[in-house]
Amino acid sequence: MTFRVTPVITESTRNLGKSTLYFFLTIAAIKASHSLYRCIRSLTMSSSSSSTSNSTADASTLRRNRILSSKLYFDVPLSKVPLIYSKAYDISFLGMEKLHPFDSSKWGRICRFLIVDGVLDKNSIIEPLEASKDDLLVVHTESYLSSLKSSANVAMIIEVPPVALLPNCLVQQKVLYPFRKQVGGTVLAAKLAKERGWAINVGGGFHHCCSERGGGFCAYADISLCIHYAFNRLDISKVMIIDLDAHQGNGHERDFSNDRRVHILDMYNPEIYPFDHEARRYIDQKVEVVSGTTTDEYLVKLDEALVVAGKMFDPELVVFNAGTDILDGDPLGRLKISPDGITSRDEKVFRFAREKNASLVMLTSGGYMKSSARVIADSIANLSKQTLINF
Repeated sequence: MTFRVTPVITESTRNLGKSTLYFFLTIAAIKASHSLYRCIRSLTMSSSSSSTSNSTADASTLRRNRILSSKLYFDVPLSKVPLIYSKAYDISFLGMEKLHPFDSSKWGRICRFLIVDGVLDKNSIIEPLEASKDDLLVVHTESYLSSLKSSANVAMIIEVPPVALLPNCLVQQKVLYPFRKQVGGTVLAAKLAKERGWAINVGGGFHHCCSERGGGFCAYADISLCIHYAFNRLDISKVMIIDLDAHQGNGHERDFSNDRRVHILDMYNPEIYPFDHEARRYIDQKVEVVSGTTTDEYLVKLDEALVVAGKMFDPELVVFNAGTDILDGDPLGRLKISPDGITSRDEKVFRFAREKNASLVMLTSGGYMKSSARVIADSIANLSKQTLINF
């Protein structure tokens, strides 16, 4: 006898089957959507990363092309000494330059002292070219350079309010052109230093200016420009900035904040302008000298700092920002360093560079007393006497 079993499908059984099917389809849809999201996110991040990488590479290529096509580097005959100056350095515009404590004619007076003292032959001085817009774009942004077409902006940077009232064409000619010539001098100085061992730009040292903004009588970032040119044209990969101006060098500190090729030793008075606490985080060696620091105290701290710098870093090029606003009596620096102290300071830095077998660029930077020109000239004469430079 054969029995046949016939399945009985009730309405509840059908509903259970549908619910189960919907459950598994929902799980599958969720998993599929998660997978699709991860795939899209991965592609988006990859595209974004690729775009950022390409943008950085494009900017780097453009910078290099600008440097390679620049005319700021040129061959200099051996009959010339690596001391750079132009009459165009000196700033004079209707007497308004006297409204700022900076001695804007000190550069010419330094050279005249050296010539009269028989240290320097005026025919052996090298005149630089003016930095063009393309040269300046190696570091500066288009927007910053465009901002200098406003006399009001330039007035704020150089801290002479009446300049805001002048036509910008006059400001360009009387203020910014001299600065651009000094930039050309600083850039050229690195090439000459590589060839001759040292070079002095009797000007420059605009250490408050960075790629996107100026200030403190500094309209262009000549130190940053000098270093980028050296990286790309001189086969140099390690640079030390020794900034011994009384003020913090916040401009170059911002420009090289994440660049391990550059070591910054900044010895400054923290009680005066620019109070840039963010930029202080980018200093490799921060040596603070408070108001009233004397010559002996200062030179001891410098000796200690140079020993540490020599152990931390082996530079191929030293950029020495040799401001004289550390002089006793300087109204802005507020330190008490004697003229002989300046001479000793400069000699120590030159000897440091020689011991490290590094080329050296010296810039005259800040100094707000008429006596600064004489002090700088005497220091340069001493460097020659000590055979640390040769005219």
